[in-house]
Amino acid sequence: MKFNKKKINVVDIQKAKKSVFATGVGNAMEWFDFGLYSYLAVIISQNFFSAVENDELKLVFTFATFAIAFLMRPLGGIIFGKIGDKLGRKVVLTTTIILMAFSTLLIGLLPTYDQIGIWAPILLLIARIIQGFSTGGEYAGAMVYIAESSPDNKRNMLGSGLEIGTLTGYILASLLASTLFIILSDEQMASWGWRIPFLLGLPLGLIGLYLRKSLEESPIFENELSDDDVQEESFLSILKNHKKDILVCFVVVAFFNITNYMLLSYMPSYLDEIIGLSSTVGTVLITVIMIIMVPLTLMFGKLSDKIGNKTVFLIGLGGLTLLSVLAFYLINLNALVFISLGILILGVLLSTYEGTVPGSLPTMFYTDIRYRTLSVTFNVSVSIFGGTTPLVSTWLVHQTGNNLAPAFYLTAVSIIGFLVIAFLFKSTSGKSLKGSYPTVASKSDYQEAVENPKDSLWWQAEKREE
Repeated sequence: MKFNKKKINVVDIQKAKKSVFATGVGNAMEWFDFGLYSYLAVIISQNFFSAVENDELKLVFTFATFAIAFLMRPLGGIIFGKIGDKLGRKVVLTTTIILMAFSTLLIGLLPTYDQIGIWAPILLLIARIIQGFSTGGEYAGAMVYIAESSPDNKRNMLGSGLEIGTLTGYILASLLASTLFIILSDEQMASWGWRIPFLLGLPLGLIGLYLRKSLEESPIFENELSDDDVQEESFLSILKNHKKDILVCFVVVAFFNITNYMLLSYMPSYLDEIIGLSSTVGTVLITVIMIIMVPLTLMFGKLSDKIGNKTVFLIGLGGLTLLSVLAFYLINLNALVFISLGILILGVLLSTYEGTVPGSLPTMFYTDIRYRTLSVTFNVSVSIFGGTTPLVSTWLVHQTGNNLAPAFYLTAVSIIGFLVIAFLFKSTSGKSLKGSYPTVASKSDYQEAVENPKDSLWWQAEKREE
């Protein structure tokens, strides 16, 4: 197979940054909803599970609803992944943001258990299922789109913009919740105040839709469509031929999302119910930590492009293996300075994943199967581990009576992740996507790609056909 320099993908770096912004806004919308649900979990449990007498069990049921909805994510991943590989990335990204905005708005309009009885938690679950289904195609699609639209040597830095969108969504949810907790009484908040942030999901979704409709299809996907010899590969064949990459992807998604949901979804309730910190103080504290994480995420994205994503992964995994128990121990000292330090430790180490994961996962699969394989693998792993993290953590504390139980869970997951990355993963930073020609944004990078074709991974397509 002869290297054809005409197939080198040349992208405009400014357009690439605009693409990151457009996809990041949609991702912010997704996590705005998740953040609201987490920060308002105690109030939601009182409104939708008031028939349950034990407050701790109310919270368990609330997080169970949060977790059950994640079971729809693999189905969304299968359907949207197939559409994304066949019709393009853009059509999926515009569809999922509409569904996410609708489901967020729906939660804000739902009647409570005292008003319609058992139908209240059922309708809440339906809204969460719609959210889970749409998210099944959203996040993986955004990762793939950014990776395929970015220069190879800036993929992780630009990919980190997706997680900056995640943090922005959480921060917005946190600021809204904090403001409402401050200006409204407990009775007003429980009665109608909690609905206000969910109702804002509609205008946010419309803004994201407007931005995404202006996107162009990724250049790598368009080049793939121009190849007449590309044949659709079945899921069974994908599992058989790419099992190692699927396993690594599955584990990366697991340790990333357990850490993510531990800090950003479970921690507000942990501080409230276990530590006894007021909702207002806890929410403001986590918001400050997330604001600190924004530049850290960008920094680790840039660092990953320079020293390799494998190295940055190992820094985060090694840190959490050693420091998770210490972080939770500090939090349980119940002094604001120690609580802040404990959460900061978790936030800094989570930032290593935030800056590395979005640009790394798409590099594991070929263009014609990338969306499907990543979407299904990602969402199955998230459903099993990420979405259940608040529920598992709450259950562990309830069953063991040990407030450090979530830290032991996080430590165990980090050890497994460290071993998998150390022995099964090879750094993909600066290399072209599998089976694709290099993607560049400057004349010097183009010239280097022409002169040193073997530095890219384009020839893997030939190996794959053998």
